[in-house]
Amino acid sequence: MGIYLNPGNERFRQARNSVIYIDKSEMIKLTNGKLSSEQKDICISRPRRFGKSLNLGMLAAYYSKGCNSHELFDDLLISKDQSYEKHLNKYNVISLNMQSFLSNSNDINEMLSLLSRSLMYDLEDDFESIKLRTDMGLVYNLSRVFSINKEPFVFLIDEWDCVMREHMNNKEAQKIYLDFIRSLLKDQPYVALAYMTGILPIKKYGSHSALNMFYEYSMLESIPFQDYTGFTGEEVRSLCEKYDADYENMKLWYDGYDLEGTRLFCPRSVLMAIETDKYSNYWTKTEVYEALANYISMNYDGLHDTIERLLAGEEIEIDTNTFQNDMITFNCADDVLTLLIHLGYLAYKSDTKRVFIPNKEVRDEFVRCMKNSGLWKETIDAVVKSKQLLADTLLGKTDVVAERIRVVHEQNSSILNYNNEQSLRFIVLIAYYYARDHYNIIQELPAGEGFADVVFIPKPFTDISKYPPMVVELKWDKSAEAAIAQIKDKKYPDVLGGFGKTLLVGINYDKDSKEHECVIEEYDLKK
Repeated sequence: MGIYLNPGNERFRQARNSVIYIDKSEMIKLTNGKLSSEQKDICISRPRRFGKSLNLGMLAAYYSKGCNSHELFDDLLISKDQSYEKHLNKYNVISLNMQSFLSNSNDINEMLSLLSRSLMYDLEDDFESIKLRTDMGLVYNLSRVFSINKEPFVFLIDEWDCVMREHMNNKEAQKIYLDFIRSLLKDQPYVALAYMTGILPIKKYGSHSALNMFYEYSMLESIPFQDYTGFTGEEVRSLCEKYDADYENMKLWYDGYDLEGTRLFCPRSVLMAIETDKYSNYWTKTEVYEALANYISMNYDGLHDTIERLLAGEEIEIDTNTFQNDMITFNCADDVLTLLIHLGYLAYKSDTKRVFIPNKEVRDEFVRCMKNSGLWKETIDAVVKSKQLLADTLLGKTDVVAERIRVVHEQNSSILNYNNEQSLRFIVLIAYYYARDHYNIIQELPAGEGFADVVFIPKPFTDISKYPPMVVELKWDKSAEAAIAQIKDKKYPDVLGGFGKTLLVGINYDKDSKEHECVIEEYDLKK
């Protein structure tokens, strides 16, 4: 057993000894099915703190010949699979954390030299009977070992993309690094499995990948690995039941990542909330989030407006195909938004190709960065005052609400877009930003005999005596009374059956005077 060759199972043992452990071992069925096949090269990209390194430790403990891991796996889900015994501790495993080598080097050549020497030392110690040629390099000696003992290696590479992130402007260093990985792994008979993890997908050059032998599973395309990096809703619900935590609050704060139908929570934040018994911003304090302000402030046409729409709760359609999988090559706003998906700032629905801000934790970070940037002064003003606006609405202060909506409308709408209902709907969503802590806010909700403009449905944990459901109808050049009449005539409140008291809110503005009016009525669904 060496440092990098057959490193043992201590890392996974620590995970199993943790107070909270989620069984992700069924992922091993997938990797077992790819061993020594054309699909043996796997790259998993996820944001920080989503459990990538934990899974790598699990794979090392399972495959490595340097240990006996029966006691760690016999009670896990993988033990029920027919491939379990066949591959358990049967492979020579090479486990590398690229960040560690990079941090202990001054440049890319020194890094790769350190990595090669370190592996050569382990090979010499573990294969004493095989005469290795230190002057011939790492690839030759791995090939020599395999040619003699006929036992392929499992490569586990963590933070593969650290060079792409820390030397983002050094294309020559990136090329040297990618050429090294390609020569080490591509078409090599000694590779039974190559499993890499990182934040970014593999770097593209034009439309091609420098490591085109890898099958990539990212925040954009994750099947069949979607359940194994991050916590699923079922797993979080089970944890909440076990540790007496509030599942609905967990959803509000940490849910929202949509991986092709699987909703994922940020593991670090869930665990911290359970440990501290406090819902707060945990994941956003990690280092990668320091970059958010820089990316959302970039001067691409329409990006600033898009950020405002995202903050208002909209889902925005984007094209992810032009993104070059690095942190500096941006040709349009969509490239920036695609990077934010991979970093975890945005969630992505593959069926609609739309992005959105996933949860309160991330939404709060957007607000913080927007405040500090100074580019969204009017929008942030609306956000800051949104709590008071909701309170005034619930108290029925129609004149105050109308004036506040007028101010937000005037400050946040361009002259060209001012006079339309879509503009007013956006203004309502921004003006009631705080309401998202208590309501699910749905636009154009099928209700009664039509579509309600904006419906505020109390979240399951919300006290409806304080925050009753609301139906908001928007008009221009008509009247707020007409908006209320439409809500009643088309029976929009029927969609909220069972809640009892509901507030009907009609808002109208005059396109010539720019004046706004509001009518608020209490409506009892049970009558």
